Amino acid sequence: MKIYLSILFSYLLLACSSPVTEIPPQEKDFCSAIHRKDSLQLSNILEPLRDSMKTKTGVYVLEDGGGSLIARAWLSEYAEKTIDIQYFIFSPDNVGLIACDYLVKAADRGVKVRMLIDDILVDAGIHEILTLDSHENIEIKIYNPGINLGKNIFNKIGKFSTDFRSANQRMHNKTFIVDQQVVITGGRNIADEYFDYDHEYNFRDRDVLLVGKTAGTVQQSFDTFWADALSVPVTHLVKEEEGVTYSDTSRFERLHQYACNPDNFWPQVRTRIEGLDTAFASIAASGKLCWLDHVQFVSDVPGKNDGTHGLSGGGVCTDSLISLIKRAKVSIDIQSPYLITTELGRQLFKEAVDRGVKIRILTNSLASTDNLEAFSGYQRDRKELLETGVEIYEFRPDAKERYEVMTGVLQEKMNFTPIFGLHAKSMVVDGKIAVVGTFNLDPRSANLNTECVTIIYSQQVASGVQHGMEIEFKPENAWHTTLEFNPDSEAGVKKEMKTWTRKAVPKGIL
Repeated sequence: MKIYLSILFSYLLLACSSPVTEIPPQEKDFCSAIHRKDSLQLSNILEPLRDSMKTKTGVYVLEDGGGSLIARAWLSEYAEKTIDIQYFIFSPDNVGLIACDYLVKAADRGVKVRMLIDDILVDAGIHEILTLDSHENIEIKIYNPGINLGKNIFNKIGKFSTDFRSANQRMHNKTFIVDQQVVITGGRNIADEYFDYDHEYNFRDRDVLLVGKTAGTVQQSFDTFWADALSVPVTHLVKEEEGVTYSDTSRFERLHQYACNPDNFWPQVRTRIEGLDTAFASIAASGKLCWLDHVQFVSDVPGKNDGTHGLSGGGVCTDSLISLIKRAKVSIDIQSPYLITTELGRQLFKEAVDRGVKIRILTNSLASTDNLEAFSGYQRDRKELLETGVEIYEFRPDAKERYEVMTGVLQEKMNFTPIFGLHAKSMVVDGKIAVVGTFNLDPRSANLNTECVTIIYSQQVASGVQHGMEIEFKPENAWHTTLEFNPDSEAGVKKEMKTWTRKAVPKGIL
């Protein structure tokens, strides 16, 4: 079994994009015409909110990728003290390079930047990573290293063969914390497809912006991960080629020019960033920034669990979500890109249905999914899940909603709209409690990956999230899967056959 699984995972790792080794050179000076508002400070923007921030949490749900990108960029632009970043994926693609540019510029102003990235999908070049880390105000750590960064394929196979559980324990948390006061957390990684910038395939995702009290809890979670032995400074893992130094004061200039180039970061988006300070004030005044007494940020601890139950064992997030399902009285609406249930999970849903709770789950169809391994796990138990009384909807790759949710700039620039896949991980319970986080309905999230979720006890916020779900349940956005019908054939024979070949993969690791 271990040999088979090591071969499987080496295949998955090889399937990742090749490491980026160089930022493309730019033809001219694009940055001279772009200026930061030096008179603007985040503390000044937050000043009118100070009293509320002491005892409450301001909550604003970020539904579209463009808005979520702009919020991160603006907060980076006007951070004053610290930026702490924790992600499963931080790709060196267009969005990733632009994000790095904002971080370097913040660090140039004296802002302390800490970046914690999971090892398994790091695909930037070693020189680029070490150059970024060489900034006196930027520190980079890698979570649970040993299978990717600086390792060859034989190291990877060896790790999965000899220490399978540890190799599969990934950090799936996603947090972006500015000045220990403002947080963005949710489903999005840092890569083109999470912010509607990919020209072929983009995700329908959801984040939540938190201001005030709960930001402290998120900060504590980040600090716990940062201090843990599983988080290793990148300089302990890889070394630069002999003779290479970081004394060149212009070493970030190519990065800056790349991000300033209008072909890479569209002027329309930059204009929106420049106006976000007034937009933020408008949001706060309109009541869309909901001030709440009860917002709970829940995070698994580094390492998840002690492994005494093998590949099972759960975690804090798993327990919190189970508790919410057990307490539901009327309805549970769920969005999860991957839906792989166990007998325990199906029994949990059946008990809820039996006591009168209506459960609807939206997941990816075979036509919209980006993960055939996960979909094969879902296929195996789809019938059993439907028999519990749960309603299942499968997302359409041509969902009509993509014209509304996706960044309009991309659609203006292109004469077609990319495929849309579901990546949001959200739940609404009884129309009163909203959950936005990183947790997929699968054994990996339940037992292996560390996850984080924000539980928001607010009918107003829950209604807003549910409104988006209701739209996505509609026939123009999703197929209603039943015991008599599923939309697998919509994906085409080739994709169906590829999925069939993945059925040998054990569900416990999906």
